[in-house]
Amino acid sequence: MALLEYRQRSGYLFLVVVLGHILLISARVNSRTGVPMLEAATVGLFAGVQRSVSTVVGGVRHAWAGYVDLRHARVENEDLKRRLAAADIEIQEQRALADRARGLADLLDLRTRLGLRTTAAEIIAGAAAPGFRTLTIDKGSHDGVKPDMAVIAPAGIVGRIVVPSARSSKVQLLVDRNAAAGVLVERTRAQGIVVGSDEDRLRMEYVSEVADVVVGDVVVTSGIDTIYPKGLTIGRVESVEKSGGAYRRIIVRPAVDFSSLEQVLVVLEAIPAPETAAGVRE
Repeated sequence: MALLEYRQRSGYLFLVVVLGHILLISARVNSRTGVPMLEAATVGLFAGVQRSVSTVVGGVRHAWAGYVDLRHARVENEDLKRRLAAADIEIQEQRALADRARGLADLLDLRTRLGLRTTAAEIIAGAAAPGFRTLTIDKGSHDGVKPDMAVIAPAGIVGRIVVPSARSSKVQLLVDRNAAAGVLVERTRAQGIVVGSDEDRLRMEYVSEVADVVVGDVVVTSGIDTIYPKGLTIGRVESVEKSGGAYRRIIVRPAVDFSSLEQVLVVLEAIPAPETAAGVRE
C-alpha cells in the first residue's frame, strides 16, 4: 500500500516537472509573430474569457436598456392617455358651451322678433307624474310669472304656466292630454284647435271637412285662446283622415322636441284676442 502511494506521488511529481519544462520551453520559444508561445497562449485564453464576459455583460446591458426604455414608453403612453382624456373632456365642455351660446342667441333672436316683454328661463325638472306632461322652470312669481302665461322656444310653442311659485313654475306642455290651443293652417288659414294626447303628437280638431289641409302644412297659433301670441309655430300636419260628420281627423307633429329643451321664454304680457276683418275683437 505504501509502495502504491509512493508511485502515485512520483507520478504526480513527474507530471509537474514535465509541465514545468513545457512552460519554460514555451516561455523561451517564440511564435511566428515573435511573441513567446506562453504569452500568446495566455493572451488567447484571457481574450476568450474577456469576449465571453463582454458578451454576457453586453447582453445584460442591452436587456436592461430595453427594460428601461419599455418602462419609459409605458409611462409616456399613460401620460398621453391622460392628456387625451383631458382633451376629450375639454372638447365636450367647449361643445356644450357652444350649444348653450347658440341656444341663448336663438332665444334672443326670438325675443326680438316677438316684440313682447319676456323672460328667459332654464328647464330644471321634468314631469313628476306619468300621464301628465309637465316640466319645471327656474322662474316664478318673483320674476313676474303668472298662470296661463305662454312658454315658447325658438322652434315653437312649448306650453303654458299652470302653477307658479316664488322662484320656479310648473309648465303644462302642449302635448299634455289636458292642453289645447287655437290654431290655423298657415297656407290656407283654415282654423281649428289642437289638443294634446298620450303620445308626442297633437290632434287638430274642429276642422271643416271642406277645409284645404294636406300633409306637410304648417300649423301656427291663431291667438284666439289669448294665451299664445298669434303666428307662432305649432308643428306640421302628419296625417289627414275623414272622421265622419263635418270634420276631419288631423294629426300634427309638434315642432318642438320636448325631450331636449334647455332654455325657454315666458311671455310676460297678456295676449289680446285677434281682430276680425271688420276690426272687431273675437
